[in-house]
Amino acid sequence: MRPNKDKILNLLKNIHLNNEKHDIVTNNSVSNVVVFDNEILIDLKILNPTLQSKNKVKTLINNVLKKEFENNFAIKINFIVTLPKKKTILNDDKVLANVQNIIAISSGKGGVGKSTVTANLAISLNQMGFSVGILDADIYGPSIPVMFDVNEKKPLASNVNGKSKMKPVENYGIKILSIGFFTRMDQAVIWRGPMASKALNQMIFDADWGELDFLLIDLPPGTGDIHLSIMQSLPISGSVVVSTPQNVALIDARKGVSMFKQENINVPVLGIIENMAYFTPEELPKNKYYLFGKEGAKNLSTDLKVPFLGEVPLIQNIREAGDIGRPASLQESKIINDIFNKISKNMISELLIRNEKLPATEVIKIKTMSGCSAIK
Repeated sequence: MRPNKDKILNLLKNIHLNNEKHDIVTNNSVSNVVVFDNEILIDLKILNPTLQSKNKVKTLINNVLKKEFENNFAIKINFIVTLPKKKTILNDDKVLANVQNIIAISSGKGGVGKSTVTANLAISLNQMGFSVGILDADIYGPSIPVMFDVNEKKPLASNVNGKSKMKPVENYGIKILSIGFFTRMDQAVIWRGPMASKALNQMIFDADWGELDFLLIDLPPGTGDIHLSIMQSLPISGSVVVSTPQNVALIDARKGVSMFKQENINVPVLGIIENMAYFTPEELPKNKYYLFGKEGAKNLSTDLKVPFLGEVPLIQNIREAGDIGRPASLQESKIINDIFNKISKNMISELLIRNEKLPATEVIKIKTMSGCSAIK
């Protein structure tokens, strides 16, 4: 028997998720069904994006459909993950009201690749269908403009409700603001803390960010008054700490995690990312050389009881891509794309876990079967 949409929908009415009263068709979890050649394609909305949850759903659907159609058709499921609305922690709910999630990305120590990770996470999220912006808050060492090949650009003015606002510079679909747009590359920024905080406030509150699903804040290394100013001024959804595996970096990463857990900051730590985790030569693809130590950041995450989001190996192309202003996640490298897609999805999962009781507002479709990242 050849399947058709109505027949498949009737069969799917036999499936209930998490002991829910209504089946997956009645509760509108199934958003679309397509039969193409020898494939059955199903779009399915879920709240829980974990691998265990997805495998459970796949098994239930496969059992029902393959029993009816005798394994003659390949079944592919595109999971649509429902994201929650960000939690506002300030009394003024108009602060960046059009930005759904604000993620602070930090490192206890400089030189661990925090900005490189930020740039590639932004591209990865954008390829999933999210609208993304980056605030380069590293006042004394802004590098995001170089990594996006916009270091010669300047923000333009726009009129928003009768007020003049800065319009972020945009490239590769990412909106960017940085102090680097207002200084020369050979000019040192010699500012005291209050001056730096004032400049950041202008880039945050006097900017026309528009509608954003994610605003990534590339914080300066260490812990200081800039961090405190941002954490207390914005409704931060969560934070990410980047570290290399070596002990000297881990000591500072531990301090970074501790900062976010301070009572006067209290920002959820979504996880730790280990950068420069190992090196694999092209001529020896099965070999891993742990130049800076093995799994240091991963062990730190276990010790501190915070999630480990993933590791980024030493890959020459990642460094070269940042230097020429085209983040490596834009290139056709399955290895690099898979690395940052996995980290991005883990970060989103942790965000969902911490906001699971909040109403859902944003929907993305993660095409796990096809290799595409996602579409909105």
